[in-house]
Amino acid sequence: MEENKKAVALRYLQGEDSAPKVVAKGRGYLAQKIEELAKEYDIHIEKDPQLAESLYKLKLNEEIPEELYEAVAKILAFIYRH
Repeated sequence: MEENKKAVALRYLQGEDSAPKVVAKGRGYLAQKIEELAKEYDIHIEKDPQLAESLYKLKLNEEIPEELYEAVAKILAFIYRH
């Protein structure tokens, strides 16, 4: 297990949320558990360490800042297409 590995889970409910928000985050063991839960519930996992690092700095339930909209929008667009 990578001690420095980070994972961040986002939620975006169209019509309810004005922007995606951080609903879980963790490092090391907790990051591994977040990924395991995502796989168990067939939730898309995007491996982008730089984006994860930026998102990790946010507080739980905090909406992502505008400067991350484009990066997150690309991921959401990919998910919705597949």
